Order: sequence, then structure tokens, then C-alpha cells
Amino acid sequence: MLSQQMEDMQWPLGERAVPSSVCSLPCRPGERKKVVKGMACCWHCEPCDGYQYQLNEFTCKLCSYNMRPDANRTACQPIPITQLDWSSAWAVVPVLLAMLGIIATMFVMATFLRHNDTPIVRASGRELSYVLLTGIFLCYIITFLMIAKPDVGVCSFRRIFLGLGMCISYAALLTKTNRIYRIFEQGKRSVTAPRLISPTSQLAITSSLISVQLLGVLVWFGVDPPNIIIDYEEQKTINPDLARGVLKCDTTDLQLICSLGYSILLMVTCTVYAIKTRGVPENFNEAKPIGFTMYTTCIVWLAFIPIFFGTAQSTEKQQQVVGSDSFKQEHVGTSRRGAEPVEQQGRSLDSRVLFTLQLYIQTTTLTISMNLSASVALGMLYLPKVYVILFHPELNVQKRKRSFKAVVTVATMSTRLSHKARPNGEAKTELCDNMDADSK
Repeated sequence: MLSQQMEDMQWPLGERAVPSSVCSLPCRPGERKKVVKGMACCWHCEPCDGYQYQLNEFTCKLCSYNMRPDANRTACQPIPITQLDWSSAWAVVPVLLAMLGIIATMFVMATFLRHNDTPIVRASGRELSYVLLTGIFLCYIITFLMIAKPDVGVCSFRRIFLGLGMCISYAALLTKTNRIYRIFEQGKRSVTAPRLISPTSQLAITSSLISVQLLGVLVWFGVDPPNIIIDYEEQKTINPDLARGVLKCDTTDLQLICSLGYSILLMVTCTVYAIKTRGVPENFNEAKPIGFTMYTTCIVWLAFIPIFFGTAQSTEKQQQVVGSDSFKQEHVGTSRRGAEPVEQQGRSLDSRVLFTLQLYIQTTTLTISMNLSASVALGMLYLPKVYVILFHPELNVQKRKRSFKAVVTVATMSTRLSHKARPNGEAKTELCDNMDADSK
């Protein structure tokens, strides 16, 4: 009589337990059955990958555009929404710069108002100075609108003030430099002062330049009313766990640049006039400080364009690479779930940091560029005047009035003498002698 000792049986791979007499094991959650052709009771288990979830035991289905599969891939869940947070380091730096700039601007404006009738304030063109300080103030204010949570109101104010602050600033500076240029060009041909150089005329010219920007914004409002969107495609990585929706205003990068385009045109034109008036004596106008301001501002905005577009594209590519690596590590080899490797956890963490960089870089770059532009104008044009007003009031005195002809004659003389090599201050002496002669 035969007897079978099961405990002594040897099975493949050294197994001691009796193997199951089935063709295929049940599939785990998130896997579909792929039936083997010709064998109805046999199948292969295939995971639902990407943005698919398990609809039934034989089918995987793609989640909708604003959804992603859950941890078990048995259903879909909403994709998290992200935005630039006030506590983020990307927001703290521009906000700090903006707050310092606002305090400095208000201090300068208060100083000018308190000493409104002093010679330095009058010589700097009080009316245009206050217009320029208003534009600088708006350049700082836009930082808070760019970081605030987008809604219809915030998006509307962004459209209005994004280019308006720069437009007001450079319209005032362009009017100043154009006035200086016309005065000394007219003086070379005639002793008659040019037209439209009075404070009222200067304000009218500046207002007309600003109205072009406002008209463009009104047309933009009529053609495309402001709205908010949640962009799911921009931050949709290969690994759905890293996908995020970006809450933002319905404004494209092209529309953003077009909004700033008119202000940049004013800036370039002002720089051209600053170059033309660079030889005018510093005693008679602000040509040289305006020139240094415009040169520095042009450098800031030349650096802004490649950073705004180039860095964002580079970050997007890096996101895709990291997301692809995480996805591969998750599915290579056995599909059994276990502890996530430390290296993979680090990659996933890096991915979660990278997916918001494009939004952060563009917003931070734009706000810092505007803050720097405003700070350059404030520092070079007004801080020296405030220093003299507060700490050297003895220099804030009325100088001898000279006729229009005398001023232009001295300017022409200084230009000629600057091209001559005069040792031991001879050129300066000759210029001073001519100034005294012309004044008399």
C-alpha cells in the first residue's frame, strides 16, 4: 500500500508548501486582466499606468483633464491646486524690496512736499518730479498684486498697473530729457526759447503719453475681459503624483510683454535722448543722472528677458526628466509594493519642489526687475537731492539767474572745452570766466 508523505515532497525553487493548481493569480487593485489568447481561465496582470485608473477587472480608463488616479488606481481624485504663497522665499524677497522701496518713496515725497519752495525742489521740476515719484510708487505696488491670490479683481488691477507704473515713470523722464534736448538745440540756432517747456506744457505732454497706455488697457479689457484659469497642462508631469494645477490670471506671456512693450519703448526713447544730452553741463539740468538711470535700467531689462523665458523653459525640461525617472523607478522590476527606496524618495521630493519653479521664477523675475528699475530711478535722481536738503541746507540756495542765451553759451563752451586737453584745470578756469562774462 502506497502512502504519500506531503511534508517530504520537494517543489521547484525549494518551496515546502503545495503550489496552487491555478493558471493565474487574482490581480491586485489598479491592475487589469489581459486574457491569454485561447485560454479563457488564464490572464496576465497589467498595471494601469499614467493617468489611468481601473474601471473594471478588464479595463483601464483615462482620468479627466483635472483629475489623477488615487493611490490604488481604482478611482480618480482632483489634482491639487498651487499658487505663489506669501511665505515662500520666492515671494519674500520681492515683497521686502517693495516695502523698502515704498518707504523710501514716501520719505522722498514727504521731503519734497515739506521743502516745496526751496531752490533744489524748484530746479528739479516739481510737477514732473511728483509725477515720476507716483510712477515709482506704482512700480513697487505691483509686486503685491503679482503675488496675491488671483481673482477677477486682482487680475483686473494687474492689467491696469503692470505697465502703468513704468509708463508714468518713463513718460516723465522722456518729457524731461526731450525738454533739455530741445532747449540746447534751439539755443545753438537762436536766442529764443523753444515752445512747450513750461511746467503746464510738460504735464500735458506727459499726460498724453500716459493716455496711450491707458487706452491700450481699455481696448484689452474690451477684447478679452480679465478672468482666472486653472492650468493643468503646464505642470502635468509623467508621474501623476507630482501633477499640479496652477491658479493664475488668464494672461499669456505674449500679452504680458505687450503690456510692458509701450513702457519699454518710452524707456528706449528716453535713453536715446539721454545719450544726446550727455554733454550738457550738470549744473543746469538732470541730464547726466537721467542718463545713468536709463543705462542701468536698460541693463536690468535686457537681463530680464532671457531669465523670464529661458529659465522657465529649462525648468520645465528638468521637471519632465525628474518625473520620468521617478515613474521608471516606480514600475521597474517586480510590481510588489514595499518600502519606497530612499533615493526614490529624494527624487520625488525634488520633483515636488521643481514643479512650481516655472510659476515662481516668472513672477519673481518680473517683480524684482520692476523693483530694481524703480530703485535705480529713486536712488540716482532723488536721494542726492534729499541728502543736500536735509544735511547741507547751506547748498540749497538760489543761484544767480542767467538768461537763456547765457545758459546755452556756457553749455556750448563746456562741450568745446571737453574735447581739448587743458592741464592744471585751465579748461575749468576758462569755463568759469565765460560763465561770469555771460552772467554780466
